[in-house]
Amino acid sequence: MKMKTALSLVAAAFALVAQGAYAQATAPAGKARAEVKEEAKAAVKAGETKAGEGAPTSKAGAKSDKPRADVKAEAKTAVKAGATKAGEGAPTEKAGAKSDKARADVKAETKKAVKEGTTIPPGEATQKK
Repeated sequence: MKMKTALSLVAAAFALVAQGAYAQATAPAGKARAEVKEEAKAAVKAGETKAGEGAPTSKAGAKSDKPRADVKAEAKTAVKAGATKAGEGAPTEKAGAKSDKARADVKAETKKAVKEGTTIPPGEATQKK
């Protein structure tokens, strides 16, 4: 019991000492608060950092040199030509070719295959042979 109490006291003392060390680690060496604030304001004005918290980031890429109307016209011609589809996102491939059979023909073929037993059983994927 005495050993447990002694270990608890040592752990508590260590925690108090370590807390003081962490508090000192964040303060800049030799600079007053006003100096640091002044440096931050200058950095924001120069565009080296954004206002607020966070790491400094690089400036955004160069803006387009084309007017908005030209870009919209190019997009419109690309949609008409089929080079891209209207709206946002990358163009995607079509799922597949449309069937040249009528719906009634497909239903009749399926009904015939079910009677003959040549369809895949429910729940079974195509199996490799």
